[in-house]
Amino acid sequence: MSIKDNQLLRFTTAGSVDDGKSTLIGRLLYDSKSIFEDQIEAVESTSKKKGHEGIDLALFTDGLRDEREQGITIDVAYRYFTTPKRKFIIADTPGHIQYTRNMVTGASTANAAIILVDARHGVIEQTKRHAFIASLLQIPHLIVCINKMDLVDFEEEAYNNVLSQFEDFSTKLFVKDVRFIPISALMGDNVVNRSENMSWYQGAPLLHTLETLHISSDVNIVDSRFPVQTVLRPQRDEFIDYRGYAGRIASGIFRIGDEITVMPSGFTSKIKAINGPNGELEEVFAPMSVSMTLEDDIDVARGDMLVRTKNKPEPSQEMEVMLCWLNSESAKARTKYTVRHTSNEQTGIIKEVVYKIDINTLGRKFDDDDIAMNDICKVKIRTVKPLMIDSYRENRVTGSIILIDQRTNETVAAGMIV
Repeated sequence: MSIKDNQLLRFTTAGSVDDGKSTLIGRLLYDSKSIFEDQIEAVESTSKKKGHEGIDLALFTDGLRDEREQGITIDVAYRYFTTPKRKFIIADTPGHIQYTRNMVTGASTANAAIILVDARHGVIEQTKRHAFIASLLQIPHLIVCINKMDLVDFEEEAYNNVLSQFEDFSTKLFVKDVRFIPISALMGDNVVNRSENMSWYQGAPLLHTLETLHISSDVNIVDSRFPVQTVLRPQRDEFIDYRGYAGRIASGIFRIGDEITVMPSGFTSKIKAINGPNGELEEVFAPMSVSMTLEDDIDVARGDMLVRTKNKPEPSQEMEVMLCWLNSESAKARTKYTVRHTSNEQTGIIKEVVYKIDINTLGRKFDDDDIAMNDICKVKIRTVKPLMIDSYRENRVTGSIILIDQRTNETVAAGMIV
């Protein structure tokens, strides 16, 4: 097994209300034959009840009753499908401003983001908002689908206008790879099959783009980080002295014989053996789940992190974080929260609000420190003990945290370490 064997692509969809996100996903699933017959029959039946002549593709993703009745997406809908070339997990996220937190949730683990733009309306505030959040979450690939080309007679000029508008705005974003595809989700043009109505477009259709997107280099293979989730002591005759440290590799590569340091204690040792679900392994990498044994008997517990001795994260009790507030209850000054970072949990407080992002203009507000639901802000957080952190830009796993309300045990915020 090698790093290149990773065939799973996670992508999220974003766009304004009625830009056709759910229809696009329905079209992807329907045309790639990834839907069971009973699902098709159920959706056909619902479509007829709603007075549609054909099948309403959006109903394949709008699973909540309120979503189907209103014709909108409220919650994040996850869908899975497979083609001969790749496996996919789709997060269909809502378009409304009040569901910004849902987009952050759906996009946090994505390799790519599909942003839909209505060809008639061009780049609007919501387009900029979603592109900004995708940039903030460091999603490596952005695919801008100019949808509803059938409503502008498949004119190349309409496509070029949107492309120009988006490029003017995207210079402010931190996205490495931006691609543009003119589509009609309703008619199927350039979604799974190449459009006959847009011969002027020489690029690949959306599914082919997703199947061939290069994602191997998206994983951080330089910084080796292994957060310990649990210590394995089987206490069986054949494993009487076995002490293994189990977890999921956050980033990097580990091999038998590598010198490692246990953080935060600073003790060093070498990797004696590595075991996966199917037996012993010589080399492992993110995001594999494994158990490691060390040559020396050191005190290692849940929350510790095994790292390469010559490449350590920064232990820190104080950090600057871009925070998205997820809870309906506003943040309270000097309130203690549980800060979860990989497998480590520490008590911490929001020490200071540096600025808030105006989600409409994307400007910074320095004189407003009231954090309410869906707000995105830069804050300073202090914890009682150090966390082994990297910046989110370098490592999306060890650069992210969540805040948990200690009274209710609810997740109230997600953060990206600056």
